[in-house]
Amino acid sequence: MDASQPALDDALRARVRAHLGRFARRAVDAAESAGRPAAVALTLVEGERGEAAFLLTRRAAKLRAHGGQWALPGGRVDRGETSVDAALRELEEELGLAVPAEGVLGVLDDYPTRSGFLITPVVVWGGAAPGLRPDAREVASVHRVPLAALDAPGVPHLRFIPESERPVISIPLLGTNVHAPTAALLYQLREVALHGRDTRVAHFEQPVWAWR
Repeated sequence: MDASQPALDDALRARVRAHLGRFARRAVDAAESAGRPAAVALTLVEGERGEAAFLLTRRAAKLRAHGGQWALPGGRVDRGETSVDAALRELEEELGLAVPAEGVLGVLDDYPTRSGFLITPVVVWGGAAPGLRPDAREVASVHRVPLAALDAPGVPHLRFIPESERPVISIPLLGTNVHAPTAALLYQLREVALHGRDTRVAHFEQPVWAWR
């Protein structure tokens, strides 16, 4: 393993948990935002070379909403569920990875999307995560992306579009550009969980094609 790549070890888990424990996350009232509650799992796992990584998926092309887009495991919060419950359920349903409640390291800021969802990002310790089983109805592919990729030069990439005064955020990953909301959540994962910086991301814009 490259020495520049952080290891998935007890020291990393303790550091991430401590940073998230000190972080004063911003929750958004679903009624005020008019967004449907949703949750995603920012899942830390062992990478292909033993390094610390996170799970990123490509949504199945035939899905009615956001088919073919890069995403984090997640979905709507069902009635009677908490955001943490929903993130863990979706992680197991989409990828076959069952993580107990004690595997949750913390929660980041809520992110309202242009398409009408209010996403709560839950940071999860997935460990070695052997034998992932993506549900082909929802997931076209799943990738273990090294955490070090979030610290690469040019992360994040910001640009402006005529349709909004807010900067559009993207992150170059896997030979392409991953856009918000996923890019915004991954950037806050880097800033808060890895480096302990109180960086906010709700002001970052999504590309127009993601507004629907």
